[in-house]
Amino acid sequence: MDPASLSIDERKIMRAALSILGLVIVFAIVLTQMKKQAVSLTKVGVAASAASGSGVAQNVPDALRQQLQDAAQQAAKAASEAMP
Repeated sequence: MDPASLSIDERKIMRAALSILGLVIVFAIVLTQMKKQAVSLTKVGVAASAASGSGVAQNVPDALRQQLQDAAQQAAKAASEAMP
């Protein structure tokens, strides 16, 4: 399909679809990074709880929850900025 043959409405639809696709890809990357951080944070929490009792391990869920909230807010901000 030749881009010059598309109408203005079709171009807008294509642009919106590609923008949404880009957001989905970015969101997937963010989720994989969050998963990696959660796994490493869990390993650190387990090692810290084994070394010092249970003081540090209780803070791990709070830190993880904060990271998840921050990532969700960043994704929402990126999605709202991308929409015209």
